[in-house]
Amino acid sequence: MAYFIATFVFFLVIIAAMAIGYIVQQKTISGSCGGLASVGIDKECDCPEPCDRRKAKMAKEAAKEKTRQAMQKENRII
Repeated sequence: MAYFIATFVFFLVIIAAMAIGYIVQQKTISGSCGGLASVGIDKECDCPEPCDRRKAKMAKEAAKEKTRQAMQKENRII
């Protein structure tokens, strides 16, 4: 019975540590295969236009890509 209790407590500690890590990082849970993005599907719904959150995310990604390209040009060796 002692082994059972020790194992149960050990698993509770591990699960609590994983939960705290998830809360601290504030990242979304994602699968190892990439989900729908890996097969070329950008969104799950049939909406003709993305929602405001998606538009903001797309604008942020575009700005980040533009900055990355500018930095790449600036650091290029001729």
